[in-house]
Amino acid sequence: MAKSMYAYVREAWKKPDESEVSDLLWERMQVWRREGSIVRVERPTRIDRARTLGYKAKQGIAVVRVKIRRGGRRKSRYVRGRRSARMGMRRVTPAKSLQRLAEERAARRYPNMEVLNSYWVGQDGRQKWYEVILVDGNHPSIRSDRQLAWIADPVHRGRAERGKTSAGMKGRGMRRRGRGTEKTRPSIRAHANRGK
Repeated sequence: MAKSMYAYVREAWKKPDESEVSDLLWERMQVWRREGSIVRVERPTRIDRARTLGYKAKQGIAVVRVKIRRGGRRKSRYVRGRRSARMGMRRVTPAKSLQRLAEERAARRYPNMEVLNSYWVGQDGRQKWYEVILVDGNHPSIRSDRQLAWIADPVHRGRAERGKTSAGMKGRGMRRRGRGTEKTRPSIRAHANRGK
């Protein structure tokens, strides 16, 4: 069976270093580094991934590229007397992934839109870039779209901030069910308050 164009694009992005994508990224990132933190783009860099996550080339949908610093938590050194191992410097990890932070920043920049999903587009030693798909739930073309009209419901306001996107669900431990996940539902905080 013949493969679609999207299949070839997907294969190329699976291993960027082994395909022509690495040369493209090298050139693109030189431009991206000089750009701002949140830049609206005309069309997705990874069309296959964007389409998989719900992107459509229509009014009411926007794609923004978010630049975010790499690394763990930036935590200042404890200045009181205690030995190094007990300072709480190492092994302290953030509660959210960089992808979730990127989605939240995009949501704050565009308050009239909701984050549908996001995907990785590149990284260097200092930064990571994600493209975030935003949807305007009040736009007539979105309200009349059977696959996207659900986002206009008020219950979906603030999806990115509440961890309801794909990256958010992963960070909250919602990818697994059953044994070993007893404390993750309905949320870790709600479970902790249950006995009170």
